[in-house]
Amino acid sequence: MKQADILIVEDDQNLRDAICTTLELSGFQVVQAENGQAAIARMQEYELKMVLTDVQMQPMDGMDLLRHIRQQDTQLPVVVMTAYGTIEKAVEAMRAGASDYLVKPFEADDLNQIANRFIRADGAENDADILLASDEKMQSLKQLASRVAQSDATVLLCGESGVGKEVFAQYIHQQSPRSNAPFVAINCAAIPENMLESVLFGYEKGAFTGAVAAHAGKFEQAQKGTLLLDEISEMDVALQAKLLRVLQEKEVERLGGKKTIPLDVRILATTNRNLRDEVSAGRFREDLYYRLSVFPIVIPPLRERMADIIPIARMLLKKYQGSNENIEFTPQAQQKLVSHNWPGNVRELDNVMQRAMILKQHGEINGDAIHFENMAAAESPVPETQTPDPDSVLVSDLKDREQQLILEALRAGKGSRKYAAERLGISPRTLRYKLARMRDAGIAV
Repeated sequence: MKQADILIVEDDQNLRDAICTTLELSGFQVVQAENGQAAIARMQEYELKMVLTDVQMQPMDGMDLLRHIRQQDTQLPVVVMTAYGTIEKAVEAMRAGASDYLVKPFEADDLNQIANRFIRADGAENDADILLASDEKMQSLKQLASRVAQSDATVLLCGESGVGKEVFAQYIHQQSPRSNAPFVAINCAAIPENMLESVLFGYEKGAFTGAVAAHAGKFEQAQKGTLLLDEISEMDVALQAKLLRVLQEKEVERLGGKKTIPLDVRILATTNRNLRDEVSAGRFREDLYYRLSVFPIVIPPLRERMADIIPIARMLLKKYQGSNENIEFTPQAQQKLVSHNWPGNVRELDNVMQRAMILKQHGEINGDAIHFENMAAAESPVPETQTPDPDSVLVSDLKDREQQLILEALRAGKGSRKYAAERLGISPRTLRYKLARMRDAGIAV
């Protein structure tokens, strides 16, 4: 049987090709299918590590494909793609055994992150050098992470969005005695509150409408290994109490179940917030905070570890260049990189490297190929002879206006997210998601 990393199932050929290209550039081996029936045929030809499928397809849709896969294999990661207006389909899919979901339209970075969560490209899962540390601060933190990895202590990784908290978590797992067991990650901010509990703890058949078969939760999937609770500060307070009990008792009970399952799982957690402030504001349980922060590690932002910028940039460049290419930075380009403030940290640097690969000349990246997000708009005016696309202008204007309204609501409520959400007419979770995206874009919130 042939080997491949990811099967892409999507009936829109243009989107399918774009997804395949994005993942291939990141080092993944992909195969594709136009619907569920074609996907089943591909699965008979290939041994896969993950399936990424659209929901709405003919003649066999993504839900039927998911159920077919779960009858054959309960462990193969299946990620569903769904449109913004059909989030209930994502909820249904998660309850039917999907590992995660993506909401269309999504960014290339979101796609790569979710693929990396289940697969390490180019065998990186066994590569300890995935955590680059040229800066003195980072070298000290890397040594600290290696030492704490030998224990089973719960580690709380803190830092701004995009600094590499999940990379640190993977490194701790790799260096630990549990390295040959599963590394399971769950993004607490990305999963709706009404399904996060069942995803974490699992459920029995008939536990709720749509639970047609029993499903192991993330805790059970991580047995003997490591469970990463990504962005733990976004978890609802009521669910925090249930999580605390599981951590204290070291056992879990599936939804609708009557027996407890003993756990042997190492817990890691990440947050981009100050959890002490969240505790003071009543948004995070103090007892859970102390349970998670047995060994806190604060990862500095990229602007505070300048010696890491060029090595990380080279690593990202290697990811996007062809096997026969040997592309380097000119001194001007390097100076431009180290002089930037990097509000989006490593995630922003990744985007800049993708742009640089497009703008490179004569096999090298010079200063003109380094384009930052804030300067791209300023340096690329629309020529007088060219009429801007009205749809893209409208989308941009709406996005700017939405961000302005969010900031105004926060100012009016003196920083209260609850007040801002009520004023805007959205749920607190939706507001948290939008604020996280604004921070990722380098907007000061």
